[in-house]
Amino acid sequence: MRIRDWLKVGIKVKRWLAFGVFGILLIAFGFTELVTHRVYDLYYQVFYVFLNITGVFVLYISVTEMMRSIIALVNRGYLKVSLDSRKIESLIYEKRLLVKGPKIVVIGGGTGLSTMLRGLKYYTSNITAIVTVGDDGGGSGDLREDLGILPPGDIRNCILALADTEPILEDLLQYRFKDGRLKNQSFGNLFLAAMTGISDNFEEAVQKMSSVLAVTGKVIPVTLDNMELVAKLQNGNIVEGESQIPEEAIKQNSRIEELKIKPENAMPLKEALDALKEADAIVMGPGSLYTSIISNLLVKDIAKEIKKSDAIKIYISNIMTQPGETTGFKTSDHLKVLLKYGGKDIVDYVIANTGEIADELKEKYQQDGAELVKLDREDINSLGVKIVGDNLVKIKNGLIKHDSDKLAEVLADTIMEKKLLYDKKKIIEYMYLSQRIKERVREEKGKEID
Repeated sequence: MRIRDWLKVGIKVKRWLAFGVFGILLIAFGFTELVTHRVYDLYYQVFYVFLNITGVFVLYISVTEMMRSIIALVNRGYLKVSLDSRKIESLIYEKRLLVKGPKIVVIGGGTGLSTMLRGLKYYTSNITAIVTVGDDGGGSGDLREDLGILPPGDIRNCILALADTEPILEDLLQYRFKDGRLKNQSFGNLFLAAMTGISDNFEEAVQKMSSVLAVTGKVIPVTLDNMELVAKLQNGNIVEGESQIPEEAIKQNSRIEELKIKPENAMPLKEALDALKEADAIVMGPGSLYTSIISNLLVKDIAKEIKKSDAIKIYISNIMTQPGETTGFKTSDHLKVLLKYGGKDIVDYVIANTGEIADELKEKYQQDGAELVKLDREDINSLGVKIVGDNLVKIKNGLIKHDSDKLAEVLADTIMEKKLLYDKKKIIEYMYLSQRIKERVREEKGKEID
């Protein structure tokens, strides 16, 4: 609708706009007289209070009637309001489908976990991420020391991975200051720290931030206790602090022999235990074996609930070894550590990479003490763990990462075929997941054709 159309007689907008301006003037005049001329007697004060009340009433009437007039113009076709009904139907359909997805609990921390969550949210909205709070390095460590809050970094990454936000908002929350006192500090960390300040505890702050960012699923800190990691190296030395453990292991050329947490009786969140009890699948990793995964299992009752659960239990092996934590480890070595701290029934399947990487990239990683994790099938089978292998490699900015879409597809397919297929009560979840996987395959084929 052009400007000259708004000036036509009979559209019933201009009159109510003028009426609203009149109401504002009454409020302004009455308020000004009350403030500037306080010597008025009681009758004059009552009169100007009445002017204010009348102005508010006039403004209310004008806004209400103007909205009705605009709606009437839309109905008569004077105003064009374009709503893509197909997109709305598709969005509603998508949300309804996701609610029918399997209940998946993921356990870990670091960038590996958030990478997987980005792909996994396509298949279900029933995701619960249980995240470690042992980080004491970088910006998270600074906030932990300065404000006495739990480290927000890993939780921030998981929230953003599951969030339904515009790219610019994600860029803002991931932005790190380059200068001044906030140098190297993430805006997202500060956001969560501020949210903690207006909340009763860190858990509530995480829930509020998740609500603001329209998160698919839930993100839960494994404990609200001020948890710290303590490692005993094979040379007998004790190292405290998540950030120090791999550094000292490299510096002292000694592997981690045992990992503990302080306090040893750190209590898990009830919501985390409830999620483990109700899960269709429990996924550990990807991420740092000791500092991201084992640290969660050491929190009281977490490992016990995993073993008791009827869910399918899956470990996602890292693509590359991590200097200071898993130097020289094969896939079976990762599993042996997991079984050592979690017990016999802690894992049923391992999803491992079978893809190769270019020689020049191998050499680059070897210079930093990392190498491709070898999939030693015989040793894995001897542990009673079944293997699901696929090419999961994605190269981004010269770095080797898990392909989040491919990993999520393999994970969804494993849950569907190894768990839901054999549970008569989960036939709807099976059919739903099967449909989602087929849709994703069609999308990928469509992209290849384009």
